[in-house]
Amino acid sequence: MSDAFCSDCKRETEVVFDHSAGDTVCSECGLVLESHSIDETSEWRTFANESADNDPVRVGGPSNPLLTDGGLSTVIAKPNGTSGEFLSSSLGRWQNRGSNPDRGLIMAFKTIATMSDRLGLVATIKDRANEIYKRVEDQKSSRGRNQDALLAACLYIACRQEDKPRTVKEICSVANGATKKEIGRAKEYIVKQLGLENGQSVEMGTIHAGDFMRRFCSNLGMNNQAVKAAQESVQKAEEFDIRRSPISIAAAVIYIITQLSDDKKPLKDISVATGVAEGTIRNSYKDLYPHVSKIIPSWYAKEEDLKNLCSP
Repeated sequence: MSDAFCSDCKRETEVVFDHSAGDTVCSECGLVLESHSIDETSEWRTFANESADNDPVRVGGPSNPLLTDGGLSTVIAKPNGTSGEFLSSSLGRWQNRGSNPDRGLIMAFKTIATMSDRLGLVATIKDRANEIYKRVEDQKSSRGRNQDALLAACLYIACRQEDKPRTVKEICSVANGATKKEIGRAKEYIVKQLGLENGQSVEMGTIHAGDFMRRFCSNLGMNNQAVKAAQESVQKAEEFDIRRSPISIAAAVIYIITQLSDDKKPLKDISVATGVAEGTIRNSYKDLYPHVSKIIPSWYAKEEDLKNLCSP
């Protein structure tokens, strides 16, 4: 019991909370001070099948508007985890006979969720990839295509649209065997299909070299000062007409920054961390070298340090 002000008693009195009705009642005069109140505390009751299971959760997952039933259909559990008795029972046979129209979608969403988790992507990107796949699937034109490549391409497009781009090589590393070429073809197919659906081109978002910089620097274990210098350098590099891909420019800038620091990184390590071939990094470095005095921040490297850089 606790104390509360009673309007009839005109003073603080002990009150009793009736959990069944949700009423707060004065213990002296019986006046209902508050009715139908909601208990917001956690309900730690367990409704698990086995007594040894301490899982207190008794609710299902969140609803999914992309599924026909909202993802709220009932699935009959197997008794004690055994499959033999379940399949032989009437309920088991009826459940196996019933066709779930969303079975393919559910499996696809699980695959996208697995790839997202392996890449450390946020939930909004995963949801966007699910939405893209559902729109493509509704057009009934993706039969016979590489399913893994389609799912990987949906995730790639979702990353671009959410301004958190990933390289095709990064997507390929979690794509269950789909190659970069297959993912590229699947991406073009999806963009074409969504364009036909909307009657206009699909907005993919612009890729900048800075989008990859922090992640690449983290892969190399660079210190905060070097990361800051690399981010400033890559922003200044965009002011020049350097006709290289953003990923190649990012890798070349990292190479320059590390060569100017005490913790120099070999070209091979930068290639592994960024997924850019060593030859491509050299060619990008060659294009950046004439502008290096205007790209590298003056607080990070002096003019004498820049002259010590190896010429391409």
